Amino acid sequence: KDNKDNRDNHPPFGRGGTRRKGYVMRNCVVWVVMCVAGAVWAQEQAPEKATVTVGKFGQEVRTFYTTADGLPSDEVNAVAVGTDGAVYAATAKGLAVFTNGKWSVLVADAAVYLVTTDPKGGVHFLEDGGMSGTGGVGPSMGRKHTPLHASISNAAQVKCIVVPEGALLLGADSGFYTASDVGAMNPSSELDGLLGSDRSIRDIAISANGNASVAAAAGVFLNAKQGWKAVFPHERERSWYPSDARGAAYDERGRLWVATPQGVACLDGETWKLFTGREGLPYSDFTSVATGPGGVVWFGTHLGAVRYDGTRWAYRQGLRWLPDDDVRDVAVGPDGSAWFATKKGVGVIQLVPVTLAGKAQFYEDEIDLRHRRTPYEYVLDVSLERPGDKSKWTQHDSDNDGLWTSMYGAGECFAYAATRDPKAKERAKKAFDALHFLGEVTQGGSNPAPKGFVARSILPTSGPDPNLHDSPERDRRNQERDKKWKVIVPRWPTSADGKWYWKTDTSSDELDGHYFFYARYYDLVAETEEEKVRVRDHVRALTDNIVEHDFCLVDHDGKPTRWAVYSPKALNEDPTWAGGRGLNSLSIISYLVTTEHITGDPKYRQAADLLIRQHHYAQNIMVPKIQNGIGSGNQSDDEMAFMSYYNLLTYETNPDLRGPYAYSLYRYWSLEEPEANPFFNFVYASVVAGQQFSTAFGSYRLGRESSGELARSVEVLKQFPLDRLDWGHDNSKRVDLVYLPRYSAVEVFAGERNRKAFRADGYVIPVDEQFFNHYNYDPWSLREGGNGQSLADGTVFLLPYYMGLYHGFIKESTE
Repeated sequence: KDNKDNRDNHPPFGRGGTRRKGYVMRNCVVWVVMCVAGAVWAQEQAPEKATVTVGKFGQEVRTFYTTADGLPSDEVNAVAVGTDGAVYAATAKGLAVFTNGKWSVLVADAAVYLVTTDPKGGVHFLEDGGMSGTGGVGPSMGRKHTPLHASISNAAQVKCIVVPEGALLLGADSGFYTASDVGAMNPSSELDGLLGSDRSIRDIAISANGNASVAAAAGVFLNAKQGWKAVFPHERERSWYPSDARGAAYDERGRLWVATPQGVACLDGETWKLFTGREGLPYSDFTSVATGPGGVVWFGTHLGAVRYDGTRWAYRQGLRWLPDDDVRDVAVGPDGSAWFATKKGVGVIQLVPVTLAGKAQFYEDEIDLRHRRTPYEYVLDVSLERPGDKSKWTQHDSDNDGLWTSMYGAGECFAYAATRDPKAKERAKKAFDALHFLGEVTQGGSNPAPKGFVARSILPTSGPDPNLHDSPERDRRNQERDKKWKVIVPRWPTSADGKWYWKTDTSSDELDGHYFFYARYYDLVAETEEEKVRVRDHVRALTDNIVEHDFCLVDHDGKPTRWAVYSPKALNEDPTWAGGRGLNSLSIISYLVTTEHITGDPKYRQAADLLIRQHHYAQNIMVPKIQNGIGSGNQSDDEMAFMSYYNLLTYETNPDLRGPYAYSLYRYWSLEEPEANPFFNFVYASVVAGQQFSTAFGSYRLGRESSGELARSVEVLKQFPLDRLDWGHDNSKRVDLVYLPRYSAVEVFAGERNRKAFRADGYVIPVDEQFFNHYNYDPWSLREGGNGQSLADGTVFLLPYYMGLYHGFIKESTE
């Protein structure tokens, strides 16, 4: 009631006063009291239409180069890019240049420690004995380079070289030097006096107007007209003494960027701006700095690379982005490509212009090439013979073939509705045929299931017998951790024609996916009466199996499956089902209203009314998931819930039910908002935005927040890597994290390795800085992925992208 002055903006216990700076614990049990105490559905408002226009954007792609590509050695010490775009790599066994798409060796059989270029296109490098250089790249430079300035007896102690117009500057462990034209190295006595006992120079930067900056162990020093001086970055209440400075660079706007263990400092004129984890800086154990076009700055670190484009900080860590995480040097080309020197070769991250439609086509082509299993074309990930090598792959089944194919197929339904592309209709029909067969294959055969039962998956009987793995003995072992686990024999019966094994014990998440897809296919794709009848008959049989067995899906053994249990006796009376009460109530009511919509048969509405009026399932839906706050619980539940909410709020016509259902989804989405999940955001925006909910305390408009999240969702779609390999990511060392309380652990807390966190901006680790296969992953986890031997499909992009197109959230431009 204290929120009444803000009631037009935020529902009670909602966003008012709860924006995350740190973490927010939202208790999803408290609000049920408010929902049932005088809640009334107000007249529905027309949804606000928010559209994000998207044109071409830069898609990051990476490439690695090693000795197999022409480098003298994989041990790369430094990189430099000339004004003409030529890339130079200083390695343990020579100097190489990359031009016209290939590497050529300039200096062989000699350790090269550093390399740089000058404004006239010359290249200068440090090898044992001293500095050498050339005015440019010749057809066969070999060792015909000319000595430049003085010899250096201990080249390894030199840390940086800069060659501005007509000069040579060196930073070394012993101080700052300039080279004379007679070969002498001259120390700077003025700067040495400021350095103190530790004279180590890490980096030198020269601005366009001739100012110099030095990053040193002793701090940061500037040399303008008044001579050398120490500087101390400061912003408002913060001031740094930047000891152990690691790098410095001027950008095209004349701003100085300095990398220190405290963070990044930027000097723009006379004004400093400081960046730490609080401002989004991901990591700060720096090795180097380089600036590029458009004010973009790249930082090398001992654990990955960091980019700042003036708005967003990006962390590039792991084999998805780099040959090795210890980045020794970074250089940026005139086209914005970033080149990295590591002990395992040279890496480059380039921007390729694409559109969202272009990305979608890329993922579609990948799926058509590798990800369609069996003649029915179930869509899921594949295994690779060698990490990162997509030339040889192996398809396999999973527990959730029906679920993953459903979500893929639903995306194709949205695609057809939005674009009328006949290829999308063909793909959607193939998905329906695949799911339809999961209902056909269970009829007859070695162990016939009741009519309507859909299998989890299928395998050809020409292959190995899966019952040898999924044996009764294995079931009994699983019962030791899960008392409700079924011992079912066989777990893989054979079909009536003897061609297929089919997997039993179909789960509730499978069914959530099936119904979500059936409804999209029926509404958006099935255009002929024959097509619609085929959907009706299939959905009717499945729903009848559930309704006629006391609201449980019954398997070939005559018993309910482990998870597809929706009966009042279990959900309302069995304490062991308390955790699944809300979610399974949501699922079954959504199945029933969906089946009524598809078949037109009122008996399914009557069944839903029975569960709602006599067994309080609408009340159960008000608490769809018992959890302690953001980041707690099982993300598989979230994926299931949002598919069911979409159907429920699309087909429920009773205003007295739609209000509580919409508010239930609002509360659920409030817990999911920090995950920036485009699928969840689009579901929420499409069925809740613009609606109102009234209580004894006032009337509250739902969904105003969604417009901002739609723009964020589109950014997530743009950030999706084209590379869907399961490269590992370790975000546990980041400095921009806010850790969740220990409530976030699903199981008993098992040490620091299981800590969960999000970033200082209130959102989880971005999609291009972690790996996930499906939306049932844990986005709060800090360690994700594998070794690059599993190739995921693109459904996690395609479903929200096509859904966004269909609902008008996304408008594509060719600009």
